[in-house]
Amino acid sequence: MRNILQKKDIGQLLEQSRSQKTAKTMGAFDLTLMGIGAVIGTGVMVLTGITAANDAGPSVIFSFIIAAVVCSLAALCYAEIASCLPVYGSAYIYSYTTMGEIIGHLMGWTLLSVYMVTTSAVASGWSSYFNNLLGGFHLSIPDTLLTVPSQGGTVNLPAIIITLLITAVLSRGSKESKTFNNVMVLVKISIVLLFIVTGSFYVKPDNWHPFMPYGMQGIITGASAVFFAFLGFDAISASAEEVKKPQRNLPIGIIG
Repeated sequence: MRNILQKKDIGQLLEQSRSQKTAKTMGAFDLTLMGIGAVIGTGVMVLTGITAANDAGPSVIFSFIIAAVVCSLAALCYAEIASCLPVYGSAYIYSYTTMGEIIGHLMGWTLLSVYMVTTSAVASGWSSYFNNLLGGFHLSIPDTLLTVPSQGGTVNLPAIIITLLITAVLSRGSKESKTFNNVMVLVKISIVLLFIVTGSFYVKPDNWHPFMPYGMQGIITGASAVFFAFLGFDAISASAEEVKKPQRNLPIGIIG
């Protein structure tokens, strides 16, 4: 029992981190764009419509607000602990140092599961967008190469290819992947702004009725679904050892 509840020594942890001499290449701006890049993804671009259709209707905006408030409180906790423990590991290492080895072990597997599910969801969402883009050029990918066996297909080939391409970029190092991410996020922000400006001319208030078709329960259910859209701050804390001036830049990046 003593071994199971054993906690990681913070002083030893920081000493190990300093001895690794990891290249510190990321500033507050890079961290903020990393978090925004994670937020402006499948969570915003796919879940919004699905949650509005199935759970909240037009009141999905309140689902996003509730999820944002809850996630902001979690992000403040991450910012506080990440500035004290600027090491790799994110919630795994935070749990290990505060609650012991068994909780850290469970949290590690939880994080691994979260990243696997998140990555597969984003890759699948990208695959759908890519196929729609090809449709604009009167091209298409066979359905059997767009759906997994449980959905009657063979494999989601575009999702696999984009995952391998992103892995190749990340494997080149934090400096190169940082530049790539910053460029892509600025492009995504530009696209979102263009969508807002263009879409504002096509707003039809008649579509807002009924505003809460599934009541308050629908809004809360929707909030639990769109919470997925706000998980960018965890990726920031996981990169702590590559951050310049982590006590200053990690809280700025996470809160931003």
